[in-house]
Amino acid sequence: MRQLFGISVLFLLASCSGKAYLFTSFHEPADKGLRMLYSFDGKKWNDLDTVLLQPKVGEQKVMRDPSMIQDKNGIFHLVWTSSWRGDKGFGYASSKNLVNWSEQWFIPVMKHEPTTVNVWAPELFYDDIRDQYMIIWASCIPGRFERGIEADSNNHRMYLTTTRDFVTFSDTKLFLDPGFSVIDAVILKKADKEYVMVLKDNTRPERNLKVAFATDPMGPWTNISKPFSDSFTEGPTVLKDDDQWLIYFDSYQKKIYEAVQTKDFKSFENITTNVQVPAGHKHGTILPVKRKWVNQLIKKLKR
Repeated sequence: MRQLFGISVLFLLASCSGKAYLFTSFHEPADKGLRMLYSFDGKKWNDLDTVLLQPKVGEQKVMRDPSMIQDKNGIFHLVWTSSWRGDKGFGYASSKNLVNWSEQWFIPVMKHEPTTVNVWAPELFYDDIRDQYMIIWASCIPGRFERGIEADSNNHRMYLTTTRDFVTFSDTKLFLDPGFSVIDAVILKKADKEYVMVLKDNTRPERNLKVAFATDPMGPWTNISKPFSDSFTEGPTVLKDDDQWLIYFDSYQKKIYEAVQTKDFKSFENITTNVQVPAGHKHGTILPVKRKWVNQLIKKLKR
């Protein structure tokens, strides 16, 4: 009996402390709100099949491109695109349990630039060097930068604000100007003084994904690679799986989510046939969490 009790305790501990992942999501036309996928292996994804947060801020009051991070106190912080065009900022909310959310706030990060066309895909990253959160996003300011054949209203660069408490934010600054229209950038820490950025080259005819490298998350970012994806791909997000990095991305012309794996961000293997992503899932961010968070969330949603 004592042995069985011990095995049961170990099983419960494993189920609570084992790895799991949450994948923020939305479904078109993006007016319903935040959805989420979950996985215990990073490859087979299940849809929670419910809306967790309805958008209430921004001109169009949509929730596109939701990005989420968990702080050291266990609180989840969420940012998202609140309008396709017209907004000078993005939406923000927080939660302790992913079911009950704080009041939503609109963070007007581009209010100082009156001709800003849009604020797209804010992405969260924790900078452990400076103990602060970075939020990067793509905005277009017509006439500001040299452009290719795409319209001047579609000539994006990446911008940045930082925060320690999600109450006060630093002044907005230009974060990345690679010499071409860039959107959907995400930062990851590969090792000490080794950072990788996965980004979309949004110029015509590229519209594909590339990587850049830095020794500091604040940059400078250099050695932008050749594309590792086909054209008409966007919304990358990355997870670590043992010694491999998995990059998921929205292949929007094929209307599927694809994935590649890499060890060094120089050679990439397409593993789309080895992953399962529910239909309808759109541009979000993968967050590693303790398994207990997923179990608790499933239990709460069943009530």
